[in-house]
Amino acid sequence: MSSTRNNISAMIEGALCIALSVVLTKINLFKMPNGGSVDLELVPLMLFAFRHGVKFGVGTGALFGIVKILTGGYFFNVIQAFLDYPLAYAFSGLSGFKIKILGVLMAASGQIISHVISGAVFFAEYAPAGQNAWLYSLIYNAPVITVKYVLSGFIAMILCKALNSLVPPKKN
Repeated sequence: MSSTRNNISAMIEGALCIALSVVLTKINLFKMPNGGSVDLELVPLMLFAFRHGVKFGVGTGALFGIVKILTGGYFFNVIQAFLDYPLAYAFSGLSGFKIKILGVLMAASGQIISHVISGAVFFAEYAPAGQNAWLYSLIYNAPVITVKYVLSGFIAMILCKALNSLVPPKKN
């Protein structure tokens, strides 16, 4: 019974984090010309992963990716949509790894890889003439995602420490 109650509590907290991420995705600190932006949408997802671990974090991130598609995501192909939304945001859950800095690094790396593959395969026409599409996609995506993870990870770690002192996470 206690495990079921803890899982339900985690699911409710995850849903609230997804909702907050949807709101935060609308507040852009910096917008890229061909899509993508620096915002704080990852803060609630990372905070959730810090508190509940990788398993719940990955699931919540993937669900956020689906919600993001439904609330205005840009896609034209099922594979591209999967790479840019559910898979890319599922990686945010890796930030729940026991060693937080390593988890954030793995999460950022996973999301970069997902977006680079999508960019090189589906958006190659945006690469300047003569430039390799894979290199262009890496140059376009990596800095923005890195800044998002560094900024969001820092904020989420501070919030997690404060939140855990007020409401410790339940053991799932």
